[in-house]
Amino acid sequence: MAKEGVKAREVKRQKLVARYAEKRAVLKAAGDFEGLDKLPRNSSPVRLHNRCKLTGRPRGYMRTFGISRVTFRQMALDGKIPGVKKASW
Repeated sequence: MAKEGVKAREVKRQKLVARYAEKRAVLKAAGDFEGLDKLPRNSSPVRLHNRCKLTGRPRGYMRTFGISRVTFRQMALDGKIPGVKKASW
């Protein structure tokens, strides 16, 4: 059951984080925690989760490549990632 790309709710969270980043920084610097409480929950960058760019898988994410370990392994074995080959010693 492969999903296409990043889920819509993750994209929505990314947009909210970008929209409220400046306002959040100002409130944080002023120490106005009541003002921070009034912002939408999904505008907090802590709620973002890295997902595979190809399948949307949330676990086993490799930051260097931006894909999950499963996708990475398949692409590496197919020779689709330059400079990566299976180790043998």
